[in-house]
Amino acid sequence: MHPVDDLLAFVSAAPSPYHAVEEASRRLVAAGFTELDLAGPWDDPTDRGFVVRGGALVAWAVPAYAPAWAPFRIVGAHTDSPNLRVKPRPDTGAAGWRQVAVEVYGGALWNSWLDRDLGLSGRVAVSGRPDPLLVRVDRPLLRIPQLAIHLDRDVNGGGLKLNPQQHLTPVWGVGPVREGDFVDFLVDELPDGVDAADITGWDLMVHDLTRPARLGLHEELVASARLDNLCSCWAGIEALVQASSADGFDEGADRAAVQVVCLFDHEEVGSTSSTGADGALLAQVLERSVLSRSGDRDDLIRALAGSLCASADMAHATHPNYAERHEPGHHVAIDGGPVIKVNANQRYATDGVTAAAMVDACERADVPHQVFVGRNDVPCGSTIGPLTAARLGIATVDVGVAQLSMHSARELCGAEDPPRLAAALASFLAP
Repeated sequence: MHPVDDLLAFVSAAPSPYHAVEEASRRLVAAGFTELDLAGPWDDPTDRGFVVRGGALVAWAVPAYAPAWAPFRIVGAHTDSPNLRVKPRPDTGAAGWRQVAVEVYGGALWNSWLDRDLGLSGRVAVSGRPDPLLVRVDRPLLRIPQLAIHLDRDVNGGGLKLNPQQHLTPVWGVGPVREGDFVDFLVDELPDGVDAADITGWDLMVHDLTRPARLGLHEELVASARLDNLCSCWAGIEALVQASSADGFDEGADRAAVQVVCLFDHEEVGSTSSTGADGALLAQVLERSVLSRSGDRDDLIRALAGSLCASADMAHATHPNYAERHEPGHHVAIDGGPVIKVNANQRYATDGVTAAAMVDACERADVPHQVFVGRNDVPCGSTIGPLTAARLGIATVDVGVAQLSMHSARELCGAEDPPRLAAALASFLAP
């Protein structure tokens, strides 16, 4: 089996951030990691553990000899992707159609969601239960029909114009709208014993039902939903499992770095949340790690000062049909190796020193690397990198896999680069 096929299995198992965390947790437990309770005491913490909060996860591996002031090597990624999320009052419709009211989440390419068979996934809060229930509907349930060309003759030459309030509401049946239809539907999808009155809220989203696939003349490409950024989540978890089980992990204090992987939620909408990179989750876990090893505040500051973070998020490959939109001096190739992302205005946190650390990790992993810099007249996006660097004072490098169709309902990357990124991140975690 090609290593990238495991990535496709990970993406298939993770239609929502909550399912991504569930799948990451399953893989960590299988590798010998133990889940701890954020609200519980850490009097006897495991050397390989993780915590979960909603759509976020922080995992760590502590060498047996690591002192309280041991620096952290951190890989950060995010579990969320741009999509359409169900509103609190979902029952709507027009012209004899029954529809579901949705809200655009993040910077989605709206047109990519048209005329696709869509499922539903996320979590539902139920009265009397301490934890929300995961929901996943993988059958054709919803569809956003595009207007026929006969009624929009200029669409091909003039471009498709979409209003997110008016044109992105999916249909799921015909007939009169009845308030309560959506909740009744959820009751049928939840375990027996849950009534409509028990459902108190949800975080639900649509997902494309097309399965991830290898494609191309020699199957050298990967097409899938949510590559941004489940590809990096997969690579981070693979890297942690590999690095923490490698020979030498528990040998000698000269390499005493605590290995950490954090999968945040809400990156696509700014990261300001209790589970986002601009929140306190990672800082709290790192502090508890130091305290659980009999350290104090001074030890924490020492550890952070010597730490290094790799913000792993997808990168823009040079588009063959829009090459003029890219910086001509920095061609980024599909399957050209992990991409180190640089922006002088701190949209990425990379500097010369942290870039060198990632180059070293790539060389030790025997994988190629390349560099992305945007055009001066085309602003680039951003990542969790600058937020992590600023909030914790940790030197950070931004890196990722090159792809096309970023923020589409279905994206494209090479088949060789995801395992290369995992290998490079494993080397990064084990300096």
